[in-house]
Amino acid sequence: MKESKQNGRLTNWLISMPAPVFISFTIASAFSTYFCMYAFRKPFSAAEFEGLKLFDTELELKTVFVVSQIVGYAISKVIGIKVCSEVTRNQRTRMLLAMIFLAQFALLCFAVLPNDLKVVAIFCNGLPLGMVWGLVVWYLEGRRLSEMLLAGLSCSFIVASGVVKDVGRWLMSVHQVDQFWMPFVTGMIFFLPFLLSVWMLNQVPQATDEDVRARVERRTMNGEQRWQFVKQFCVGLIMLMIAYFFLTAYREFRDNFGAEIFRALGYGEEPAIFTRSELWVALGVVAALGLLTLIKNNRWGLIGAFAIMTAGTAMMGLGTLSYDQGQISGLTWMILCGLGSYLAYVPYGSVLFDRLIASTGAVGTAVFAIYVADAIGYGGAITVLLSKDMLAGNVSRLDFFRYFTYFMSILGTALLLASCCYFLLFHNAKHRQHQKASS
Repeated sequence: MKESKQNGRLTNWLISMPAPVFISFTIASAFSTYFCMYAFRKPFSAAEFEGLKLFDTELELKTVFVVSQIVGYAISKVIGIKVCSEVTRNQRTRMLLAMIFLAQFALLCFAVLPNDLKVVAIFCNGLPLGMVWGLVVWYLEGRRLSEMLLAGLSCSFIVASGVVKDVGRWLMSVHQVDQFWMPFVTGMIFFLPFLLSVWMLNQVPQATDEDVRARVERRTMNGEQRWQFVKQFCVGLIMLMIAYFFLTAYREFRDNFGAEIFRALGYGEEPAIFTRSELWVALGVVAALGLLTLIKNNRWGLIGAFAIMTAGTAMMGLGTLSYDQGQISGLTWMILCGLGSYLAYVPYGSVLFDRLIASTGAVGTAVFAIYVADAIGYGGAITVLLSKDMLAGNVSRLDFFRYFTYFMSILGTALLLASCCYFLLFHNAKHRQHQKASS
């Protein structure tokens, strides 16, 4: 009762409401918060910056913009390993608002600085944004309905990536907004909706006692506890991180150079092509992850998460093979590649580690594991993007993407199957120890 008095009216109302109302409000709040964040991160990739080079080198300016933002984003993920695993609820709202203010100011600098210095501005834009995901996940993890809530959140960046790029293209083509000013203008359109979304998210009630009993209490982690978590799951985490290293690079390449790939496929002038393709991807991912909510047993829930991820990497290879044989169109192929990659990618940032902690009873929070993965994953994105221009400059982005898809499908499927077997063996050993101690 004392806790209820400390809550706001909307929070207390949500506590008293049936589960469907709570779920709808929480998903809407988390979805819109992260959706709006993408308006400050991704619209610049809708522009092609054609013919522009960095300091008269062979590096294309757009590639450098993409890499610079990812470097800032990756550094933010490294910082987030500590910050997001320790942050208290009272600090989250202030941090979310501060990060967006800094990101939008960086987009203003991107618009006004000389071309070569814009690289610094886009780096500063990525620097605060990498911690937004972890702060939002804190509101959703450790609940009986976490799969459904996290699936709704994950849908946000799949859809948002396409929508904000289409908004950027619309601003440039219809309103003749300069390609360097377009990211700032896009951010201004979504600024007030972001503020409202953060306020709504902060009204979400804390996890209940029933949630804690079902999914293990989620606690902030100090340095010793973080290191213990890594040592406990070392072998399985290494395999997961190698897969995620390349998977993040793949997803970033498809996302940032989608305009060029669609143009090469003959869809360059198609209206809202990004939204059309990513909407199907989002629906498929949400449907797959939503099914995990039906699995109450945490061990089988972990197996289900791995099954979805492995199906995704297999889909990427099979879809590319079908496209190469002329059996499907370029748009269908891009949808299958997107769906497959996101089926493998999204669980890393949502249900995989949530189920892993619940299944093993490990002390900690999924946010920590998510940020370790992201810090490594975005390192992979930087490596692959630079390697493409420096070592495979004569290969078109479309062909590079095709080859990369086959590679990712084979490697990802093998590593995910191996890591699934490892965690199942770990779970069984833990269960036997628990039974022995009980007897």
